[in-house]
Amino acid sequence: MLGIINFKEYLVACVVLALIPGNDTMFILGKTLGNGRKAGVISALGVCNGILVHTLLAGFGLSLILKKSELAFNIVKSMGAIYLIYLGIKAILEKSGGLEVNGKLDGKSLKKTYIQGILNNVLNPKVALFFIGFLPPFIDVDKSGNVTVAFIVLGLISLVISGIWNVGLAFYSGILMKKMFGNNSNFIKYTNKISGIIFIILGLNLFLKKLG
Repeated sequence: MLGIINFKEYLVACVVLALIPGNDTMFILGKTLGNGRKAGVISALGVCNGILVHTLLAGFGLSLILKKSELAFNIVKSMGAIYLIYLGIKAILEKSGGLEVNGKLDGKSLKKTYIQGILNNVLNPKVALFFIGFLPPFIDVDKSGNVTVAFIVLGLISLVISGIWNVGLAFYSGILMKKMFGNNSNFIKYTNKISGIIFIILGLNLFLKKLG
């Protein structure tokens, strides 16, 4: 038994997280619209690789926290729920502009584009903080036979959901996304507000379940 709890809430949160237009979204769209569909897909795969790195770091890191202090781990779990609420409020208040499209790469290889995708995700401290705060509320330590594996499984689920969205975004952005983002800056604003409300509901739900 991995001790994974509130699984439905986790899936909803992962989907919402994937759909929120953020740094990775803009990076993938920029590569696709500026350098073609293949470059966009490669950049999306690089972003997925970055998510895998964060998953492993969070999994092993949080397991070490648990071994040191169960109290500290429970504090992290509570902060995870609070962090979801914070993200929701931040998304609602966010003022987003239109998409900034990158220019041509002028001969830069697809390998370099892939590496850029990895670095774009790995070097984003917000992603690291999100995984550290996001995963603990969905693990019941007392019921988990292997906490590290449980964290990694949750992270891989998030990776798959994000990967499907990011690759799809790169594949279809040339026709659909350019209209949605390039000509309508309100699209991102409204998406952020809806996503923010969902995050707040999820965070409150998790926090109340913990208190209960």
